[in-house]
Amino acid sequence: MLDVAVIEDPAAAEASLDPMRARLLAALAEPGSAAMLAARLGLPRQKVNYHLKELERHGLVELAEERRRGSMTERVYRATAASYVISPAALAAVSPDPSRSPDQLSARWLLALGARMVQEVGSLLTGAARARQRVASFGIDARVRFASAADRAAFAEELSQAVTALVGRYHDESAPQGRVHRVVVGLHQVPDTAPPGAPPPTRNPSSHPSSPPPSPTRTPQEG
Repeated sequence: MLDVAVIEDPAAAEASLDPMRARLLAALAEPGSAAMLAARLGLPRQKVNYHLKELERHGLVELAEERRRGSMTERVYRATAASYVISPAALAAVSPDPSRSPDQLSARWLLALGARMVQEVGSLLTGAARARQRVASFGIDARVRFASAADRAAFAEELSQAVTALVGRYHDESAPQGRVHRVVVGLHQVPDTAPPGAPPPTRNPSSHPSSPPPSPTRTPQEG
């Protein structure tokens, strides 16, 4: 089972978005038959059988084993991945294009960059899985709390300068064995996760966090 599978086929994406099939995919993190899933999820066995066949047809579940039960053969399925991501390639005609309106201060442009990253890395993962190889990648995930909008702007400016300097130092257009890599850096506010109806947290723009920010999480390899 893959850790993450990227869905690029529109029909497979549609199949995965069906609420009942999504429940079956989640349940099939552990192998199970139609009878087992029907009992576990409280669904009719015939309906579970139908949806399992559709998920199998789109490569979202696979046959794990067949068991003899008297005169019957029980088919045991498992999900092909622990989790799934739908690539923007599944909506190629309407997927966002970062080259359309590049704007470092636009949240829509940041989304377009993220969508392109999912599409490109997803394509790499799909090919690497077929070749039984890993994808060389690197990621940084960090949280920072700014005391003011001015601090946020200053941070973005320094970060932009640092990345530009690094790219200029290491980019070699003429390297005969070189491979082109893409660097994407984004900054956005973390959505408020307070429960509905809860009062907003008290914010003091002049105050600084009492504890130091957590260290960035680095992911040198992924695949």
